[in-house]
Amino acid sequence: MWKFHRWFERHSLILLIGILVVVSIGGLVQITPLFFIESTIERVQGVRPYTPLELAGRQIYIREGCYVCHSQMIRPLRDEVERYGHYSLAAESMYDHPFQWGSKRTGPDLARVGGRYSDEWHRAHLVDPRSVVPESVMPPYAFLEAKELDVSHMRAHLTANRLLRVPYTQAQLANANADARAQAEPTGDGAYDFEKRYPGLASRDYDGDPSRVTEMDALIAYLQMLGTEVDFSTYQAEDPANLR
Repeated sequence: MWKFHRWFERHSLILLIGILVVVSIGGLVQITPLFFIESTIERVQGVRPYTPLELAGRQIYIREGCYVCHSQMIRPLRDEVERYGHYSLAAESMYDHPFQWGSKRTGPDLARVGGRYSDEWHRAHLVDPRSVVPESVMPPYAFLEAKELDVSHMRAHLTANRLLRVPYTQAQLANANADARAQAEPTGDGAYDFEKRYPGLASRDYDGDPSRVTEMDALIAYLQMLGTEVDFSTYQAEDPANLR
């Protein structure tokens, strides 16, 4: 009986079939339960879809390769939690397509950077990183404040995200292009309507130049919302039984 395995080892086709059967069984054990639960991501109060301006900023963040040096995933390890804050929750990335988790850190993790610095600090840091962080190796992105933000495609962008089950309303889709500008124009005509469509958010000038909306506005808006959605002073992990 103990020599039975030799029969498999001497017949490569049978060994291959045996491997496929074992792998298939293992795969079914892992995958099948996912079809019988409503969600594998716990529901966390406060998590919301990106505004058009934040979504535009996120695309600039990806376009400029910021994710190559900055991860957005804090692991539940003491040194990471003490430096960056509460460990990352899957729910915080439920509207990310694609998500920005990772392990590569040339610069610090940005999962909780929102609200830690002023808009002016971010602008100065992006224009000349070493003016605020002398040891920084980050390249400058001064050109962002000279480049007008193209908002003509934001409705299509939100529509594509809605197809991926991001819960944008029809009003948010219809006004996406205007809202992308309105969030950075606190004295503009669209600011009031923007705040109605996105309750709890207020329009403000991010790059220090209220006369126009730039890519700098969008990127700072995105950075300033990272990690600000969940109130971790009251957060409690959901009972796994509620996910069934």
